[in-house]
Amino acid sequence: MADLRSNFVGIKSPNPFWLASAPPTDKAYNVERAFKAGWGGVVWKTLGEEGPPVVNVNGPRYGAIWGADRRLLGLNNIELITDRDLQRNLQEIKMVKKNWPDRALVVSIMVPCEEDAWKAILPLVEETEADGIELNFGCPHGMSERGMGAAVGQVPEYVEMVVRWCKQYSRMPVITKLTPNITDVRKPARAAKKGGTDAVSLINTINSITSVNLDTFSPEPSIDGRGTHGGYCGPAVKPIALSMVSEIARDPETYGLPISGIGGVTTWRDAAEFLALGAGTVQVCTAAMTYGFKIVEEMITGLANWMDEKGHATLEDVTGRAVRNVTDWQFLNLNYITKAHIDQDLCIKCGRCHIACEDTSHQAISKEKDGKRHFEVMDNECVGCNLCVNVCPVEDCITMEALEPGSIDERTGRIVTSKYANWTTHPNNPMRKEEVEPAE
Repeated sequence: MADLRSNFVGIKSPNPFWLASAPPTDKAYNVERAFKAGWGGVVWKTLGEEGPPVVNVNGPRYGAIWGADRRLLGLNNIELITDRDLQRNLQEIKMVKKNWPDRALVVSIMVPCEEDAWKAILPLVEETEADGIELNFGCPHGMSERGMGAAVGQVPEYVEMVVRWCKQYSRMPVITKLTPNITDVRKPARAAKKGGTDAVSLINTINSITSVNLDTFSPEPSIDGRGTHGGYCGPAVKPIALSMVSEIARDPETYGLPISGIGGVTTWRDAAEFLALGAGTVQVCTAAMTYGFKIVEEMITGLANWMDEKGHATLEDVTGRAVRNVTDWQFLNLNYITKAHIDQDLCIKCGRCHIACEDTSHQAISKEKDGKRHFEVMDNECVGCNLCVNVCPVEDCITMEALEPGSIDERTGRIVTSKYANWTTHPNNPMRKEEVEPAE
């Protein structure tokens, strides 16, 4: 059976599935229940500095986006960091680590962007014998307005500075959690690496307002008739997270920097995609809050079964395998030509492919044949966009088929060639270069 054991910057866990810093990791009771369910690690909900605890709202804290079947697609959160006493958190962290020495226990920290504040809290966390720390540079609401969270993560110079303090005043591995609320996520990642971080984790939540109540005209969640922006997470953010993870994984300046992937992980397949794009572990929050801690059982079994089926013995066999296949648009092969094909035996004659293509695409799907309802692709109009595949309700009914070299593309009348060509060498490109080989 596949070996799912993880060794992430020296932090060992029996599997790569960690709970992200969030309400599910706010106390020992939750964390121990998570470990009993099988989670490989947790990142303890963000701790603040000593003194009066942070004050959270006492009303609704979540807004939501649902699919047509009421499946939760996205969650908006206006909760702040832990509102429990620092010392109590530290005592529980120490106890849990003692009781579960084989599990990863990382502590998330957020204190003012001042050297003395970081210098004061680091030894307190270190004394718990936790495995590492995660620097919360991502929270987009509440704390950012106090000069912390995303307010730090959006300034690479601040990121580098705080990372240096943490490496100076602590023995623990440092994981820098990055905000997605930035133009180019590579810049804070580069700064974190320059400061000496051991790894980065991403993405944190996306700044958002999920909905407005059209009776009260208050954003949701509403606190006494008013709402605010919060942090968006869940399955809906996964595409954004995958892209940002891949950007860091393939950037020459951060290549090889360990990554803990976060953002919409709900199934083993989601996790495998993050691993393939360079993540060494994955962190989960919304899925656990939606389905409970035991969802990890399916994640573990599914990932192990897939790895066995594909012949991947360890996580290292998977991690980063897809990075070399991520490229810039300008390097995509313009001589690769596909056409859609409809399997008439699977077609249920719903017509969604025709409507989508007729109204919004390339008018390449006919709607009748011999006076009967019949949907078929017209190769002389099809540009291979695959919109029809994505709107078809029947899996594998419509597939994309590549034209063989030497055949004729009926739309253009040109012979299909196996020769690689991209935009950088295209005759329509005013800045074209000499022909080059495919980018690695």
